[in-house]
Amino acid sequence: MTIVFDSLRASSITKELSDDDIRQVQNLFDIHEFKPGDEISPSTAEHPDSLLVVAQGNIEVKNSGEDGDVTHHVLRQGDLAGMITFVGGDPKKISAKLYASGNVKMLNLTQNKFLDLVVSQPIIAHHMMRGVARSLHDIVRRTNKEVVEMNNYINRTNGRF
Repeated sequence: MTIVFDSLRASSITKELSDDDIRQVQNLFDIHEFKPGDEISPSTAEHPDSLLVVAQGNIEVKNSGEDGDVTHHVLRQGDLAGMITFVGGDPKKISAKLYASGNVKMLNLTQNKFLDLVVSQPIIAHHMMRGVARSLHDIVRRTNKEVVEMNNYINRTNGRF
């Protein structure tokens, strides 16, 4: 198999797709390479609304804090980035930054290519958007769990701390 196929197979975006469906959409993705420490921005002037899929390597998700940037999550093969701008969110409101923690390859799906898929293969596009929604839900669920844990720590409740 190819790096594109394997990365898409590992991703939530294709959970409901067959291998044949993935083969139909894999050519919609471009591969972008990054070196250690490079900032990875899903929004560029050329493609302000791209969806990214980690193909190889790890991506550190960082937020700025008082002591500089703090890593709060690591993306691995198959994980998605750029979902907010891909679905129409304002890139100015995104607070997290992405950095390559080694040599990284990312798959890039522009919104225009996805819209072409919506017209030509609406069921496949629908299943892919369900995958984006699942990925967003996983992030919200993980964040909610972290908030509960932090609240338990601060208030010393539930006997865990």
